[in-house]
Amino acid sequence: MIDFFVNFWKTTSIYFAASEPLTFLKYIIMYVIVVILFYLAIKKDFEPLLLIPIAFGMFLANLPGANLYHPELFLVPDAQFDIIRVFKEGGLLDLLYLGVKLGVYPSLIFMGVGAMTDFSPLIANPKSILLGAAAQLGVFAAFLGAIAIGFTPEAAASIGIIGGADGPTAVLVTKTLAPQLLGAIAIAAYSYMALIPIIQPPFMRMLTTKKERSIVMETLRPVSKLEKVAFPVVVTIIVCLILPDAAPLVGLLMLGNLFTVSGVTDRLSKTAQNELINIVTIFLGVSVGATANAERFLTFETISIIVLGLCAFIFSTIGGVLFGKFMCWVTKGKINPLIGSAGVSAVPMAARVSQVVGQKENPANFLLMHAMGPNVAGVIGSAVAAGVFLSTFK
Repeated sequence: MIDFFVNFWKTTSIYFAASEPLTFLKYIIMYVIVVILFYLAIKKDFEPLLLIPIAFGMFLANLPGANLYHPELFLVPDAQFDIIRVFKEGGLLDLLYLGVKLGVYPSLIFMGVGAMTDFSPLIANPKSILLGAAAQLGVFAAFLGAIAIGFTPEAAASIGIIGGADGPTAVLVTKTLAPQLLGAIAIAAYSYMALIPIIQPPFMRMLTTKKERSIVMETLRPVSKLEKVAFPVVVTIIVCLILPDAAPLVGLLMLGNLFTVSGVTDRLSKTAQNELINIVTIFLGVSVGATANAERFLTFETISIIVLGLCAFIFSTIGGVLFGKFMCWVTKGKINPLIGSAGVSAVPMAARVSQVVGQKENPANFLLMHAMGPNVAGVIGSAVAAGVFLSTFK
């Protein structure tokens, strides 16, 4: 009987804390991070649909002795990955993580995003795709910065993609090129996406004049149904012929959009926008959060990733706004430079930030639809940047 209680005692987290206090201290630090993410999601309403599953996945992964996620099953070269072993030896979170490992979740989320996205502003004003491209500056700036401080090219590419403000794309690139960094990169990407209304406005105001921020843009032309239906097909052909590695993201993004614009697949469109994307978001968030184990997360690399991720967002904002100023000059004041900041692919949050900043200068200014052009272009741009990195370093 005594042996029974002794053995039971040794299986508890209390015994673990008493026997390894330094390691347990790391878990306490992780719990503080979890509380911060919960605070941002619940109290501040910053991306709660993403941050709550991620934070709880972190919490589950850092329960001493629970062993809900086994990284040794996944952090192996692709040639040595054994999916049968995962089913035999893995737990619940290991099975959920297969959707990340196999690249299923990010592409399915892109299908839902495509179903919810209106590409009409981009079709009506094709020039705005240049703003979406300019806002990828942060991706390559962070990539070069990561290389400069000693990260491998694969890890640097994964860090750089944070600047695209696209969580699923960051997950897809990182799980392929630097899976050991997935927790830190995903948490940085989604956290900074949530903080876009705080990060972007100071730089938008710093780089533009009051006159530029007050520019009222002309109403966009109507877009025909034929244009809306042809757009996803044409974009898929062009992007996937040039960058086949971007096909999973761009292809399902455009398939989701086609469900909506075709007008004959309302049930599929609603499923992609609601049930499917919600279920996948839960699985993706918990799976990604589970990779943020204390031993791997509390490192100098994580601090570097967080700093580089912030720099990536800042440079993406700067790139979009500066190119917006250039287009304003070329068009002799017909384009408000603020819409350039929406070139990051956080849809529609970045476009709303452009609207809010512009309307503070001129209450009669309505930039939302104009900003949606570069905003949805940024979605395509981040997928293209991911395709470049994957084709180069995979």
